[in-house]
Amino acid sequence: MTARRFSPSGAILPAVLFSLATLFSLNPNPALAEAVVELPVLAAINANDRGVFEMLLIWWDQKPQPDLVTLQWYNAGVRLGETHLGAMTVAFRYAVERTPSVRHSGTVSVRGVAYVPTSSDGPSAGAAMAVGFIALFKGERVRRGVAMTGTIEPDGRIGPVGAIPDKIRAAAREGYRTILIPQGQFYDPLWSLSRLALELNVTLREVSTIDEAYELMTGRKL
Repeated sequence: MTARRFSPSGAILPAVLFSLATLFSLNPNPALAEAVVELPVLAAINANDRGVFEMLLIWWDQKPQPDLVTLQWYNAGVRLGETHLGAMTVAFRYAVERTPSVRHSGTVSVRGVAYVPTSSDGPSAGAAMAVGFIALFKGERVRRGVAMTGTIEPDGRIGPVGAIPDKIRAAAREGYRTILIPQGQFYDPLWSLSRLALELNVTLREVSTIDEAYELMTGRKL
């Protein structure tokens, strides 16, 4: 298992400017953290239309050092590409900005868990990761049974994604009954989500901002 370590490097920097340290072996233990956020992540693959369900475990050691909180990704059951890591960085920076009363120090660690080893790349989990990071900093939890797909813009808007039907199928297989999708993508000529939602017995909700998504995924206002 390897880890990749990077820092937000200040909120004023562009999202693409983040540094990745050299890979090194570690044995993370989320059980020793103050709290662990379990975050569902939905993805699509070219091999079929069933989608992929992954779970991200996010924990924070809350140590006084590093003084500027650092984000660390563990390549374990899920291996992420550079685009996905870039979206994670944007989400992390946004979470730091939205929790100004929190002392952001120490290390936040993220590890992907899946039934079988998998890999994914793309920005479509950015909005969900922002919700997860904010919940971690605020000491709140993500509700079970609610999943989301959507990109994140630096100002907190949720952007469009592709392969939404595949991701809905993946969430439904795992028993998730509420799936949040980007605003304006329910009625799309590429798919019929109303029929799919009826077939799978799920509720689809459109969201346009992280604030909306956060309330639906945690039950708390941001």
